[in-house]
Amino acid sequence: MKEILQYLFNHHTLSKSEAKAIMIEIAQNKFNAMEITAFISVFLMRNITLKELEGFREALLQMAVPVNIDSGDAIDIVGTGGDGKNTINISTLTSFIVAGAGQKVTKHGNYGASTAAGSSNILEELGYEFKNDSEKLNADLEKANICFLHAPYFHPALQSVGLLRKALGLRTFFNLLGPLVNPAKPRVSVIGVYNLDIARIYQYLLQRDDQEFIIVHGLDGYDEISLTHDTKVITKTGEQIYSSEDLGFDRVSPESIKAGATMQESAKIFRNILEGKGTKQQNSVVLANASVALYNTHKFGSYDDCLLLAQESLESGKALKSLDLLLE
Repeated sequence: MKEILQYLFNHHTLSKSEAKAIMIEIAQNKFNAMEITAFISVFLMRNITLKELEGFREALLQMAVPVNIDSGDAIDIVGTGGDGKNTINISTLTSFIVAGAGQKVTKHGNYGASTAAGSSNILEELGYEFKNDSEKLNADLEKANICFLHAPYFHPALQSVGLLRKALGLRTFFNLLGPLVNPAKPRVSVIGVYNLDIARIYQYLLQRDDQEFIIVHGLDGYDEISLTHDTKVITKTGEQIYSSEDLGFDRVSPESIKAGATMQESAKIFRNILEGKGTKQQNSVVLANASVALYNTHKFGSYDDCLLLAQESLESGKALKSLDLLLE
């Protein structure tokens, strides 16, 4: 690792094969915590390159614990995290609204590294038990229209650096890998990113895949449609900027979509929203994200049709039922 670090400190970047080899060695615990911290620090000082991201991703997918899920028509809705905004867990709330609307969701998630309210934190607090058994995950998908894949159960490298990432409490390149390595391989991925440089790298990488993708970036730095500012949406067919009004909503304030001060508070807010007790601003944000996700599956008609479908899922209790069935 010493030679690798010296190479990187001299402003060089890794080839795809070098990045892949290092990630495999990280997963095999060949480096100590100080070496890995130094390695991670390189990418705190500069953006990751496309070849580095490709190599890291290929390594994680190669080493992933196999899973056999009927996900040919499924969607994943996930953010990189690390935007520093401390919002309610919008992507996970969106996932349940989309599931309640009739779209299968294979949700990939993890504990928050730079926030307390990661999808795994929220679901664990609500009583969900993580699993990596394909039969049980398929059963969840069948009954609840959603299953949840806790990333460390499927990716040894993520498990080996989990405590270190939490101790650092900073956004790292591992945030960028999570949305790219869902072992269920859903047909569509909605990925929220925290800056446009990363959006571009994702776009270049995902253009080569068979799966559909929707990259979402709030132009004031959110890794989701926050309605606090305009949003850039990038797909295989192009890109567009949407205002909150374009999406059918009023603009909201950053304070109105903040997470709770504790994990317990955040989980309570999460459940309250699905129970129909959310504020207008909270509901607007999750409905906007759900509507864009549903629209980009190309199965549910126009955007306005998808908005009505998302509203019905939330207001009728279908989204809440998906959560409760998953927790059974």
